[in-house]
Amino acid sequence: MDVVVRAQCGAVRGESRQGCSVFRGIPYAAPLEGPRRFQAPAPAQRWDEVRDARTFGSSVPQPILWHPGDDPECLTVNVWTPDVASSGMPVLVWLHGGACLGGTAATTDFDGAAFAAAGIVVVTVNYRVGYEGFGWVEDAPCNRGVLDQLAALRWVHENIAAFSGDPGAVTLIGQSAGASSVVGLIADDVALELFRRGIAQSPGKIFVPADEARAVSAMITSQLGVPATVEALAAVPSEAIHAVQMTPVVTMSQEPGRWTHPNAPYGLTVDHDLFDAPPWIPQQQKTFGTRELVCGYTTDEARMFTVDADLSGVDPVDTARGCGLDADAVRDYRADNPGITDADLHPLILSDALFRMPALWCAEAHADAGTATYLYEFAWPSPARDGALRACHGLDVPFTFDTPHGPLAADLIGPRIPPDFAVLSTAMRSAFAAFATTGDPGWPRFDSTTRVRRIWQTPPALGEESLSASDRIWRPERPRAAESESTLG
Repeated sequence: MDVVVRAQCGAVRGESRQGCSVFRGIPYAAPLEGPRRFQAPAPAQRWDEVRDARTFGSSVPQPILWHPGDDPECLTVNVWTPDVASSGMPVLVWLHGGACLGGTAATTDFDGAAFAAAGIVVVTVNYRVGYEGFGWVEDAPCNRGVLDQLAALRWVHENIAAFSGDPGAVTLIGQSAGASSVVGLIADDVALELFRRGIAQSPGKIFVPADEARAVSAMITSQLGVPATVEALAAVPSEAIHAVQMTPVVTMSQEPGRWTHPNAPYGLTVDHDLFDAPPWIPQQQKTFGTRELVCGYTTDEARMFTVDADLSGVDPVDTARGCGLDADAVRDYRADNPGITDADLHPLILSDALFRMPALWCAEAHADAGTATYLYEFAWPSPARDGALRACHGLDVPFTFDTPHGPLAADLIGPRIPPDFAVLSTAMRSAFAAFATTGDPGWPRFDSTTRVRRIWQTPPALGEESLSASDRIWRPERPRAAESESTLG
C-alpha cells in the first residue's frame, strides 16, 4: 500500500508494508553534474508535486555499481519508519563502508525493517566515494564524501520529524570507512547539533595527512593528464578516473620485497578544517563532547582480504614493515601466539594494523575524555569457505540489519544460514536499539580500569579487552599528532 509523507523537502510517496513504511531515493543534495562532482554538496531543490520514493536512487560514481548515464541525482537517503502517524522516535543514520572507494545505500544489505520493528527510524545514506569524494582538488574542500554525510544529517535534522523521528535523538552508525567518519566527527566535535551518539563498527586506519593526499592524487591526475582543479576534473568522465585510480596502490605493490595490504588510494584527509588529527590521537583541543560511543572490531578482520591471496612466498617481516613495524614486532607476535603459522600471522598483523588497534585506540581516547564508551568484539566464526574467513571484516553487518539473505551475507556466510544467526542478530540489534534510545547498550562501560568488552558470539558474553598483547607491540609505534598516517602502509 502506498503512503505519502509531507516533509520540509517536499512530499514523497513510499510504500507501507508489514511493520514499517519505506521511502527510497530521496535527494538531500543537488545532482552531481559538471563542477559539482568535485565541490562541496549544494542543497537539493524543494519539489512541489508528490515525488515517487518507492525505488532506490542511483549509486554514486564508482566501478561496478555505477554506469555512465546513471542519474546524477544520486546523493540520496532511504528511510524506514515504524509508524508515519507517530512522533519522537529515535533515529539511526547508517554510513556504509567501502574504503572511500565504493559502496552504496541502494542495497538490501542495509534494510532497516528489523530496526523499524523495534521502534527505530532508520536512514541510509549515499555519499560520494572515489576521487569525487576523497581525491585532492586544489580549489575544493577535502573530504567531500564526509561533507555529503553532514549534508544528509542536516536533511535528517530538518525533515525526519515528518517520518516520526526525533531530530534530537539521532545516532550515527557506520562500518569500516563509515565508522571512520563516525569516530572522526565525534573526536573533533563536528556537528554537535546534528547527532547525539555514535556506533563505529571497525573504524580503520585511513586518516592521512594533507601532503600524502595531494601526492597520491597527483599520481592519478598525472595518468589523466589534467591538473587537480575543479574545472579540469569536471571535464574528465568518471569512468576515465576509475580506470586509473588504483595507480598509487599498484606502484607501491611493485616495490621489491613488499606486499601491499588492500587499502584504497583514498582516505579521510587530516586537513585541519574538518579533521585535525586521527581520532585516536589525544590533543588538547579535543574534548569528545558528551556523545556516547559504541566502538568495536571483528576478531579476524583481515581474513576477508587475505583469504584469496597467495602469501606463501611472503615473509611476515615484510608484512609487518609494510604496516610500519619491524622484525622485532614479528618476534613478539610469535612469542605471544606460540605455534602460529605464517599463514595465520599475516592476517593477524594486518587485522591489528588496519582495524583492531584503531578501534581500541578510539575507545581509549574517548573513554579517557570521560565520555561514556562501550567496546565490543564480534567473534562469531563464519562457516563460509570451510571456515577460512572466521570472524572477518564486514561479517557483523548482516547481523546488525538481520539480512541473512542479502548479497553481503551470501559472500561472507554462504547460502545456508546457521541456526544461531537469528539469536545473535537479535541480541546485537537489541543492544544497538537500546543505545540509540538511552545511550546504554546493556553492558558495562569501557575505561582505563574496567577494560570490559561485549563479545558477540553465541551466546554473547562479557570479557576483558583482549588486545593487550598486540597493543604492547603497537604502542611504541602509536602515531602522534605530528606524525603521518599512511593508507598504503
